[in-house]
Amino acid sequence: MRTMISAVALTLTATGVFAAGHAPSPAVEATNQSVENGVVSADTVVAAENGWMVVHRTDAEMKPGPVVGYAPLRMGDNMDVAAILTEEIAPGEMLMLMVHSEAGGMVTGGFEYTLGAKEDGPIRVDGELVMTVITAE
Repeated sequence: MRTMISAVALTLTATGVFAAGHAPSPAVEATNQSVENGVVSADTVVAAENGWMVVHRTDAEMKPGPVVGYAPLRMGDNMDVAAILTEEIAPGEMLMLMVHSEAGGMVTGGFEYTLGAKEDGPIRVDGELVMTVITAE
């Protein structure tokens, strides 16, 4: 009986360690695209927690600028994530698609981030923002 209990405890511990070590690694995959329909999309966004794909204006300096769109994300793989743009984007402009958290805000399910704020702020992995940059066509 003790052997069976010990085996079950070891199995549960090993399973927990395996799951913790294999959490989804946040990532954004997107390509240059036309935004004339007022929407920008990512082919795939992987989120380690519920959050947001946030669209920032950017330029050759690759610093995130003002937010011009966002879309909700579920933990795990999110396919064909589309964000409605809140401003006109001209062909040739660069957009940064970034993973943001749902943490720190006052409203769950409501996007609260403003540039530089902590509410619903950017996710970082090893100190780096989780994002990709595309050019509007």
